[in-house]
Amino acid sequence: MLHGRRTTTTSLNKTLFRLLYIQTKTTITQPSSSKPQFNTFLLVASIVKSLSNPGGTSNLNNEHSTSISLSDSLVLQILTRSSLDASKKIDFFKWCSLRHNYKHSVCTYSQMLKTLCVNPVIHKDYIFYLISCMNLEGVVLDSSTCKFILDSFIKSGDFDSVLEVLDRVESIWDRLNLDVYNSVVVALVRSNRLNMALVTLFKLLDSVRSEDVSFIDVAACNELLVALRKGGMKSEFRNVFDKCREKIHSFPVDVWGYNVCIHAFGTWGELETALNLFKEMKEKSGCLTNLAPDLCTYNSLIQSLCFNGKVNDALIVWEELKSSGHEPDEFTYRIVIQGCCKCYRMNDATKIFSEMQHNGFRPDTVVYNSLLDGFLKSRKLMEACQLFEKMVDDGVRASCCTYNILIDGLFKNRRGQAAYALFGDLKKKGQFVDGITYSIVVLHICKEGMIEEALELVEEMESRGFVVDLVTITHLLVAINTESRTDLNDKLLKRIKSSNIMPAVVEWKASMEALMKDPKNRKKDFTPMFKKGDFKEIMSLITSHESSSSSKENVDPWSSSPYMDHLADEAKSQSRLLTSSRGKRVQEKGVHSFDINMVNTYLSIYLTKGKLSLACKLFDSFTDLEVDPVNYTYNSLMSSLVKKGYLNEASGVLSEMGEKVSSADVATYNVIFQALGKMGRADLAGAVSRKLTEGGFIDMVMYNTLISVLGKGGRFDEANRVLEQMKRSGINPDVVTYNTLIEVNSKAGRLKEARRFLKMMVDAGCAPNHVTDTTLEFLEKEIEKEKQKQK
Repeated sequence: MLHGRRTTTTSLNKTLFRLLYIQTKTTITQPSSSKPQFNTFLLVASIVKSLSNPGGTSNLNNEHSTSISLSDSLVLQILTRSSLDASKKIDFFKWCSLRHNYKHSVCTYSQMLKTLCVNPVIHKDYIFYLISCMNLEGVVLDSSTCKFILDSFIKSGDFDSVLEVLDRVESIWDRLNLDVYNSVVVALVRSNRLNMALVTLFKLLDSVRSEDVSFIDVAACNELLVALRKGGMKSEFRNVFDKCREKIHSFPVDVWGYNVCIHAFGTWGELETALNLFKEMKEKSGCLTNLAPDLCTYNSLIQSLCFNGKVNDALIVWEELKSSGHEPDEFTYRIVIQGCCKCYRMNDATKIFSEMQHNGFRPDTVVYNSLLDGFLKSRKLMEACQLFEKMVDDGVRASCCTYNILIDGLFKNRRGQAAYALFGDLKKKGQFVDGITYSIVVLHICKEGMIEEALELVEEMESRGFVVDLVTITHLLVAINTESRTDLNDKLLKRIKSSNIMPAVVEWKASMEALMKDPKNRKKDFTPMFKKGDFKEIMSLITSHESSSSSKENVDPWSSSPYMDHLADEAKSQSRLLTSSRGKRVQEKGVHSFDINMVNTYLSIYLTKGKLSLACKLFDSFTDLEVDPVNYTYNSLMSSLVKKGYLNEASGVLSEMGEKVSSADVATYNVIFQALGKMGRADLAGAVSRKLTEGGFIDMVMYNTLISVLGKGGRFDEANRVLEQMKRSGINPDVVTYNTLIEVNSKAGRLKEARRFLKMMVDAGCAPNHVTDTTLEFLEKEIEKEKQKQK
């Protein structure tokens, strides 16, 4: 009986080679006969079985192997067998390569490469070996196989191998299908080679014809735009956007693309472009339902409005969102709370925070940090402490940033002892302390004139491995020069040993001092170098076009977002008054990125010491060297010019600032208020403040400055209204506010009002300072004079 009898390898080989012999005698290209097909089927089955058995290709080798005639059809059938392991297919492919009467074709190479690309990480070396063999044999890799290889490496996350494949097939690059470029762009983006990705995409866009536009993968364009936005590459982003709009007339074509562009342009201050894209999106959604704005669209628009100082509009859109069919998520709540906190609207922020918790969302560390920062800057110390306790009770983990906000806020709220004690406790625990923490403490103790202690902290900072950045060095340099302690400069150099910034600072300082000692310009007064202007024209800088009634009438009453539609229709009138963006610390780009920051440092030193002409010369020298000034540069100069009485020159600086800087900031308007106060134009100051209040962005310093200007201008009713507006927005008056109100009312003979504000100060628990003592002395004298008159 034959049942259960094993066939020996020798008998199997004999059967196999009989079939191979028959195969050589039969013409494969004639499918009309069923016998050759049947013989081929048997032959393939026998070869697959032999390869599967122990020994693999050695089972195919015997004295008859030289007479075997292989064909592409036979090899392809074996390579496509799913039952055969990839390693066995590799062995068979190599065995075929060694046959003198057979040469692999494009089809067999492509099939083998596709088999290996199922798991490219394991078979990477052999994939590159096959590509090299193809190049040596002159076999051209087809586009579809090349794209399959690239896509497989992209899916596995091996982007370096993608680039290596491109290098290997460089000779046939021009013959590749345009669709291959899309995979290349994605690989370059994900490997953070954005410049190469830009070149590749532009090459694709330039080479494609209008009828071939379908070859461009919009997802690849979107992915590149996301990477450019995250990298802050604004000009490159704009170039890609414009190029895609030129070639792909309907770009962006999906919600993802619109959201990316709206978010990017909004955060870069191009609110008009963001609103126009939203309007375009709504128009397209009429015929394409998949283009309707989603929650991400609204989140991006709300964030853009907050960033551009339009918090009132953002809050209206926030309310509109909740009735538009979308439910706010945790990111929506975070964006709105951050926007309110940055604009010191703490009452609104607190209300939204409560709503967030009521709706089942758990606030994270970022939300708590925003609220803490807002409370502390709004002089709501008690609320900040209670919030921090709640944060701990809710199990939300505090971060370094949390404690940095607390320490900085305690210092600013005149709780320096508590701030320093918290700093000491954190150091002992060895956690939640970083270079920024040290920099904050150095700044505040430098303000107190404790320079020796600050130098010791810098030395301790280095010993703990933290980088001493330019911000920390700037605090020390300003304090040393302000206190005229030039003997401490050498001590500073000795203390900062490992910092790579300090040698560059020294070299920069030497070059700057040599430039400033130019004998040609030593006696020249540089204060008149700015063109003269007039602060009376200040309203023209912030005037925005009023919304016309016709635009409101054109809004669709059935729209899910009528107010957002209105903003989009009036996009051109959405001028930016203020921005909630903040400057970044000078550390990321190293010693070659702080020219303007060093200008600002020495500008502060000269202005603090009253050397206005030298400060102007420094500004003039570095503008000639094409170092672009920033807001801080202009604000510092304007502030000093106003204090010295150079109001026309200060207005000239403001005019130049408007030409070179996109928007003013809070400090700019503080200077404007001071200048208008010196001119006796409290009416203009009030008008400017009303414009800013409409935008929803006035901070503590601006309120105090405005109250001082209005009070000194005799506009006490307006000053009282500003105080009430300050409280309604969620900012507690501080010692400066009360000192100002007591002083202006005392000097105006309004002693009853002055006493009322003194009582308000005591009831609010606001601790007095040395200015309060001087103010109260003046008030007592005035009261005594009043009593003498009554006698």
